[in-house]
Amino acid sequence: MTAERPVGALLVGSVNLATAADVFRAAGTHLAQHLRYVPDGEPGERDNWLVFQSGVFDRHPDVELAPRPDDGYGHVLPSYRLRRGADPRGIDLRPLGYADAAESSYAEFRRLRGEGALPSHVRFQVSLPTPAAVVATFVDAGDQPALEPVYEAALLAELRRIQDVVPSGDLAVQWDVCVEMAMLEEIGGLFTPWFGPVLDGVVDRLARISAEVVSEVPLGFHLCYGDFGHQHWKEPADTSRLVEMANTIVDAVRRPIAHLHLPVPADRDDAEYFAPLRELRLRPETDLYLGLVHAGDLLGTARRAAAARTAVPRFGVATECGMGRTPRELIDGLLALHAKSADPVGGPLTVAMA
Repeated sequence: MTAERPVGALLVGSVNLATAADVFRAAGTHLAQHLRYVPDGEPGERDNWLVFQSGVFDRHPDVELAPRPDDGYGHVLPSYRLRRGADPRGIDLRPLGYADAAESSYAEFRRLRGEGALPSHVRFQVSLPTPAAVVATFVDAGDQPALEPVYEAALLAELRRIQDVVPSGDLAVQWDVCVEMAMLEEIGGLFTPWFGPVLDGVVDRLARISAEVVSEVPLGFHLCYGDFGHQHWKEPADTSRLVEMANTIVDAVRRPIAHLHLPVPADRDDAEYFAPLRELRLRPETDLYLGLVHAGDLLGTARRAAAARTAVPRFGVATECGMGRTPRELIDGLLALHAKSADPVGGPLTVAMA
């Protein structure tokens, strides 16, 4: 293994293949020695991140459709509010679908690992949206403070069930932090916070939900600038906002953090983009993954890696967001590109205990 190359790869979450079994097989074929954990690719109703969660609100009798302001998403995303007279304290939004999906996919994971399609050290990764992201996306602004604790309770109940179904030695959990980055960037519209100060409110929420992940389970954070219509809602000027968020998370989360993932736009192979990473204060147990890998761009990936190395000495590779909207015929090549761009991880993950 050479010091000049990235080490390891992370699959952020979504992978545009038909089934979880297809994702596990493809990951095992191309990246068996580069991954610490592997997701199921979020197939079926989960193929567009959290959009399927609209059904959770739609089917509950105490929730109704609300007019949606012109925020750029109203043509595809509904908005919901409490029915008049409904008491949010009596609302249980379960099931959300995440625990059912994890139980089904973990059975496939175990089967294929038993057949040798995946190496024995690789864990099953469950990527979850934050409660704040779902509430910001689907709840009318006037009812966000009332329905946020309702949705958070439901999601944490799903997390507990996932941890009951998947043994701690086989599980990894990742929080997808996208809407919160938009709040920090003051994008407005759909991304308008109902709490403040914004950074403190975001990180307090992340710390609270992270405390529900048992200490034996690796926990990671995917910081994201969105991929709606194959575009970010804002192109980051550099990594300074990401570093600010990451350092605040590290200070607030009172348990080990196994990995942190940061996006890298395809056209940023300049040292200036990565320079703020010099201020990143990660703990020794935390792996850094950078979204350097863009489809069909091996040389560009190498240039971006070289630029990143001017600021931070060790990191692994990933795409900048999930691969759920990548054309299916490009997936094998994209997975292979991860392997060409990084060295193997060199062994199983040892989880640092709190």
